[in-house]
Amino acid sequence: MKLISYILTPIFGLVFYLILLVFHPLQWIGYNIFGQNAHQKVVDVLNWFLVKSLLFLGVVVRFKNPYKIPENTTIVFVSNHQSMFDIPPIIWYLRKHVPKFVSKIELGKGIPSISFNLKYGGAALIDRKDRNQAIRELEKFAKRINENKWSAAIFPEGTRSRDGKPKNFAYGGLKTIFNHNPEAYVVPLTVNNSWKIFKYGKFPLGVFSPLTLEVHEPISLKETKLEEVLKITEERIKSKIIQS
Repeated sequence: MKLISYILTPIFGLVFYLILLVFHPLQWIGYNIFGQNAHQKVVDVLNWFLVKSLLFLGVVVRFKNPYKIPENTTIVFVSNHQSMFDIPPIIWYLRKHVPKFVSKIELGKGIPSISFNLKYGGAALIDRKDRNQAIRELEKFAKRINENKWSAAIFPEGTRSRDGKPKNFAYGGLKTIFNHNPEAYVVPLTVNNSWKIFKYGKFPLGVFSPLTLEVHEPISLKETKLEEVLKITEERIKSKIIQS
């Protein structure tokens, strides 16, 4: 299997990077000429291509959602975090809700397409070494998604799980978002097998492990006590994580 990984990884890497290069100027055109909505459409299509690019690794992405997610309101998507490949499926499959991410500030420059979207698409870019900056940025982000009726996507583990086992959840960022979006709904998400793409490290990449994104029942912030929301959210996410 690892031999196949050595063969498929360069092919995937080339396709993945070409997608980012092609969509970088398309994002610039969308944002600067046609505006925010056009830029978002470009970002959605970009992430469709990124999801499909995983087929070059034999990785099929499966989306499970048996629930009706409320529309025309802010949703706070809360997910476990296993790799960078958690993000394209969230953006593509939940595009109707316009999810925006909380990311480390370093990703806001130097990466074709990805950095442009983070910088101009409405994400929060936080400096983990500067607590005051992080708090200010999260507050601006929370207000921004409320004003635009966008949604937030946040990984409360903070960093990626390298083996699929969930890390402790930190709730500071979530509480800031909740404070400015008291009418929002929280939708827990569980990602599985994303970490297996990096089970050998950055090279070669893992192959043939289906990646799944599972949606759990929405929780109304207005109708549920905060501590109960946090408890239920974490329990639902972790209950569906496959540790193998």
